Amino acid sequence: MPDTLISVDLSRPATENEMLHNRWHPDIPIAVWVEPGADFLVETVDWTGGAIKNDDSAEDIRDVDLSTVHYLSGPIGVKGAKPGDLLVVDILDAGTLKGHEWGFNGFFSKKNGGGFLTDHFPLAQKSVWHYEGLFTRSRHVPGVGFAGLIHPGLIGTLPDKSLLDKWNTREQALIDTDPGRVPPLANPPFAATAHLGKLTGADRDRVAAEGARTVPPREHGGNCDIKDLSRGSKIFFPVYVDGAGLSMGDMHFSQGDGEITFCGAIEMFGAWLHIRVNIIKDGMALYGIKNPIFKPSPISPNYNDYLIFEGISVDEAGTQHYLDANVAYRQACLNAIAYLTKFGYSPAQAHSILGVAPVQGHLSGVVDIPNSCATLWLPTQIFDFDISPSAAGPQKYLDGSVDMPIAQDL
Repeated sequence: MPDTLISVDLSRPATENEMLHNRWHPDIPIAVWVEPGADFLVETVDWTGGAIKNDDSAEDIRDVDLSTVHYLSGPIGVKGAKPGDLLVVDILDAGTLKGHEWGFNGFFSKKNGGGFLTDHFPLAQKSVWHYEGLFTRSRHVPGVGFAGLIHPGLIGTLPDKSLLDKWNTREQALIDTDPGRVPPLANPPFAATAHLGKLTGADRDRVAAEGARTVPPREHGGNCDIKDLSRGSKIFFPVYVDGAGLSMGDMHFSQGDGEITFCGAIEMFGAWLHIRVNIIKDGMALYGIKNPIFKPSPISPNYNDYLIFEGISVDEAGTQHYLDANVAYRQACLNAIAYLTKFGYSPAQAHSILGVAPVQGHLSGVVDIPNSCATLWLPTQIFDFDISPSAAGPQKYLDGSVDMPIAQDL
């Protein structure tokens, strides 16, 4: 068996583990070094560091401190990696930490994070999902079960100081266009809750004040939430600092394209990755790469019958937008939610399904002015009943007696 380079103790606070960090900064110390070609295991905590519980309350979702996320395992240094190289990461396997076979999906309050559909779901809600080997079901969302595809929602390399400064400058400029917006347009550095791994001493306060938050994807990878980065995938990351500084976390048991619920996959309470690392010298210039590229997993849940919902660049109020794919995908999602409610699901349960099940999102047309066309592909075989349209009309499967916990804003 390969060595476990980073271990976690899920009974202890994530802030007590110096092999974890929750900011991006070139001065976060490398937690452990490996040789090119090495393969090893890395254990991870959930992205909130254990703040969410396996219960029937959504108050933990409502009250979670989002300035603490994400807790990442690393950074892992690869000997010989230099700026301009590509770090090649093979995901060989992934799994659940024994005794913790559950995860959660949540909608954050509009006042605390929000999400893609926050105007329609402004209050915190939660569904808990239990794993049955490869499959998962939820006591909060009956009538649906599906195979998972475990993957890291967040994986990336450390930025150099120039790239870090670029991130913080451009994101602050965006915030400044509407500084009072709820939810905010971006998340600036916040020193008070920075966890910086092994870093101590005089530099700690400076790094905490400068460290970029882990919320968005950026040039180095980061929080891309790509469900196909699972077993058998190969990722090519730009290298910006000596050793590359690879970190990972935010493990998902399953996710739909777009992770539309924000806490939008089945977030794994504890997980592990088996990975291998290599280097392509000067690979960024050789291949013209400024963002990661990857080869997807050869494994995917085997569903081949879908209902496909369309959306166009016309928002809920009927306002026309110009080739806005974001608006179009939101409309496709809302159309699917409205459809599923006809079978007895609450809007929240339908929303949760789209966030956690292996739905596919496609940009089907982006050239026909003024409307982009986005589609959401919902696999019909994940349901315990037939959701196909028929002359008989939808047969109600649920009676409304089970729903997702909801927490009112304080």
